[in-house]
Amino acid sequence: MKTIQITATDLKTSLHQIQNHIGGLIHTDVKEHCLKVDSETAYGFIRGMKLKGGISFIQFDICFNDDIKIVFNTPKQSLVNFTYCSEGKISHTFDKRENRVELETFQTGILSNITQEQNAIYFSRDVQTSASIISVNTLYGNSEKYVINTQLRRRFILDRTEDVAFISSPNLKIAQRMKQLRAIKQEGVVKTLLIEGLVHVILALEIEQHKKDIYKIENNTGSLTSKEMSKIKDLSEFINNFPETSLTVTELSNKIGLTPSKLQEGFKLMHGKTVNEFVRDVRVIKSEELITTTDMNISQILYTLGFSSRSYFSKIFKEKYNCSPSQYKAKNKLAVSA
Repeated sequence: MKTIQITATDLKTSLHQIQNHIGGLIHTDVKEHCLKVDSETAYGFIRGMKLKGGISFIQFDICFNDDIKIVFNTPKQSLVNFTYCSEGKISHTFDKRENRVELETFQTGILSNITQEQNAIYFSRDVQTSASIISVNTLYGNSEKYVINTQLRRRFILDRTEDVAFISSPNLKIAQRMKQLRAIKQEGVVKTLLIEGLVHVILALEIEQHKKDIYKIENNTGSLTSKEMSKIKDLSEFINNFPETSLTVTELSNKIGLTPSKLQEGFKLMHGKTVNEFVRDVRVIKSEELITTTDMNISQILYTLGFSSRSYFSKIFKEKYNCSPSQYKAKNKLAVSA
């Protein structure tokens, strides 16, 4: 295993220290620093930026050709790190004993070093890994202005005598936001603002998920495994790609090998909706896309997306877009011809 020791406290210098081990080129765009590498050691990129309010963000989208351990030296009792795995797997430890905490796909590790000064992240060789770390300095600013920093300090640092390593339940909502982060094409200030906005949303989702997990633990309620959550994700993508498919909840649950109750639990956890609500919303969104991008009439759109009732379709479309499908289509034609 190859160890990369990071002694720097700022992102840019940290990337230079990683660059010394794996090669690549560093590019800076406003606040964002990005190390891109295509060498015998690794392929992919590591990027990040320092945000407002004592928050920093770093993203790994990389495949190493050797087992890699990256060790960050961080001050005790100050940082709360939300480490999320979008693809592949990573592990973490606070010290040299290597009692690792494993993070699988869609899982977050909420990590805070109380007694140790090291945070080590492990990457397995030949595994394409996408992972992100949102780090919050809980000592940043005053408690009245930076409320979230203070709240995180109270929850994860104060009165703690041991290092914190809490593994959250898998969350597809966070995965979707991470995917949006990777898909940002803009440059300059616009890119910086988009990243800042998404990071704050992700941080809010992480805190919300932690509250849910604590509730489940305190009330002895169950939760889905990462493998089951992966099945829910695959089914969600299937519905997005084939919204016209008319399958019952039982048929959908049989398709992925879960019980109907677990299927509903998974959709509520990932999307905040039942299966039928999710299918309905996907179809409405797809109908809007067809209205604006094709010459299909409303009846053709109904047939294409599997709606059996025009009045029901008009009702749910109006609830989302504040006008009927026909009115929306007419407005779109006027906008295109103007």
